[in-house]
Amino acid sequence: MPPTTAVSASSSFTLFRVPSSWSTKLKPTTTYIQIPNRFFPKHPTFKMTTTTIRAAVSIEKETPETERPPTFLRESDDKESSSSSASSVRARFEKMIRDAQDSVCQAIEKTDGGGKFKEDVWSRPGGGGGISRVLQDGAIWEKAGVNVSVVYGVMPPEAYRAAKAAASDEKPGPIPFFAAGISSVLHPKNPFAPTLHFNYRYFETDAPKDTPGAPRQWWFGGGTDLTPAYIFEEDVKHFHSTQKSACDKFDPTFYPRFKKWCDDYFYIKHRGERRGLGGLFFDDLNDYDQEMLLSFATECANSVIPAYIPIIEKRKDTPFTDQHKAWQQLRRGRYVEFNLVYDRGTTFGLKTGGRIESILVSLPLTARWEYDHNPKEGSEEWKLLDACINPKEWI
Repeated sequence: MPPTTAVSASSSFTLFRVPSSWSTKLKPTTTYIQIPNRFFPKHPTFKMTTTTIRAAVSIEKETPETERPPTFLRESDDKESSSSSASSVRARFEKMIRDAQDSVCQAIEKTDGGGKFKEDVWSRPGGGGGISRVLQDGAIWEKAGVNVSVVYGVMPPEAYRAAKAAASDEKPGPIPFFAAGISSVLHPKNPFAPTLHFNYRYFETDAPKDTPGAPRQWWFGGGTDLTPAYIFEEDVKHFHSTQKSACDKFDPTFYPRFKKWCDDYFYIKHRGERRGLGGLFFDDLNDYDQEMLLSFATECANSVIPAYIPIIEKRKDTPFTDQHKAWQQLRRGRYVEFNLVYDRGTTFGLKTGGRIESILVSLPLTARWEYDHNPKEGSEEWKLLDACINPKEWI
């Protein structure tokens, strides 16, 4: 989840294992980065295994800042934004995620009626930075985190040459990359009010002009998904209908495609069940017009409030029992399991020295694990579990 600092929960960074066939090209003690699933140009002889190995890649330590800057872009990017379409996308995506952070935080505070977000601003020596906002133990939300980041980094040249199946006499230097994203997880107190996660990100390689065989590449990723402890079909239908409306403005195939992708991604393999009731998820998206995908990501981010807040308004004051709360805590345990075991952004951040408070902001304040707990068949708890095991078409 994302996404977010680019190394925080639910972002799109992944480590990959070096195949044995690359042993003469890549150092076995070095960790290379896959960002995201298809960071490198597709090539018939190139395959990756998304598994975690010892981290030798590190992220520069952040520097706390007292004020939010107007932009986290490097000065060169900022100057180029008026003349370069690629840099312009960087600037407009940063503006979009910062606007989305503001609007979501304002909506959360207004609905909560008492809680306020704590804000931390940070920068990195090599460029970029982020804003982490967390509302904790409010009237409605147990924990709500909304993070944005802009990060600059470098990809090892050996990995790029191997990925491109480049000739051994080509000697490209390190390949710079740029990543920006927003990531949020919202955990309400009331067990009848659902948790929400959303994450939207943009990524580019930005190869130097003297780097042979390394053109600039880009893609978008993200999604929004709902994780309730109890099913209210009208709530789930409202959520999915809002997501579908956002998709249908651009391509009628998006919703069914990204809904299935979401069901498949948020799968807890060791439990044989999904984390929640799905929504949208997409990654490595670059086979459409760049301007269209920027608009699509913006539309998705702007759909978060109308998709979610009406559900919270309806359920936040519903009376509940200790049994209801205990079931919510068990489902929160599943949330923790997915994020710490499978989420690519979380595992990358933990292994590369990212900002730990931002990385773990997705975790709830409280969760529960009971030994061999099985809800009674036909109960409301069982209905939720059944929907997590057998994904449904809600609309």
